[in-house]
Amino acid sequence: MQLPLIKNRFISLTLSGVLVLLSMALYVIWGLHYGIDFTGGSLLEVSYETQRPSIDSIRGVIEGLQIADPRIQLSGDAGIIIRLSEIDEATHQQILQVLNTQTEGQGVIEDRFDSVGPTVGKELQQKALWALYTVLLAIVLYVTWAFRKVSKPIASWKYGVVTLVTLFHDVLIVVGVFVFLGKYLDIEVDTAFITALLTILGYSVNDTIVVFDRIRENLHKHFIGSSDNFEELVNDSVNQTLARSINTSLTVALVLLAIFFVGGTTVHYFVLALIIGVVVGTYSSIFLASPLLVELEKLKK
Repeated sequence: MQLPLIKNRFISLTLSGVLVLLSMALYVIWGLHYGIDFTGGSLLEVSYETQRPSIDSIRGVIEGLQIADPRIQLSGDAGIIIRLSEIDEATHQQILQVLNTQTEGQGVIEDRFDSVGPTVGKELQQKALWALYTVLLAIVLYVTWAFRKVSKPIASWKYGVVTLVTLFHDVLIVVGVFVFLGKYLDIEVDTAFITALLTILGYSVNDTIVVFDRIRENLHKHFIGSSDNFEELVNDSVNQTLARSINTSLTVALVLLAIFFVGGTTVHYFVLALIIGVVVGTYSSIFLASPLLVELEKLKK
């Protein structure tokens, strides 16, 4: 049975528009909660072999070292993550010493220590943005080239434009979700988040190209030159690839969910970004990319 996905495209286009505008509004109002990779500072993660002290008591012993405003977050069953302004190695060792003293020497294990200067953090932020822009441009050029032999009913460069819009849609929604999580759950974004976005771009464009390739194949076989025929052809193409898209996405999502629940805290939010990206990317390849092609074809009239 053929689903009328293209006929009901205004529902999906409206939903996508609302989600993108909401994500942009959240970003403008609240912004992302950047980690030390981008802002500079130090991060210390430790775990306790015995009972973990309360956050207030940990904050008290750290502030006793004249360290202002330490941000302390629980990690797992026995760990904590401490975020500070940039500290030197001597201060780092002092913190470990007072934490160990607080437990009366019963055991504090250092799991991670990172320190990034503000200049390096700013440079990383700029390079991350350039990486995203470069990948987006490369993808658009590739799609335009890959569909260069398709000229009717719409030119090949329009496939590239639709792909670009779809990818922006996917990235903006993921960013919007993390703006919300950063505001209410204090979740930070770091270079791993940028890696997740780049991975999402690759996954999403692959899903979109599968649908576009089926459209191209059907154009060679069945297109007779009318808008109604093109709309019907696109709908057939989406339906023909629907099972493949959903099954692939479910397989990937199940693996990511397993990693999310059993993986360590260091990959927790990286995997969460991927899960959201896979869901949004699958949605956009089915309900956004192909409907936009149909709309572009109708605008040409």
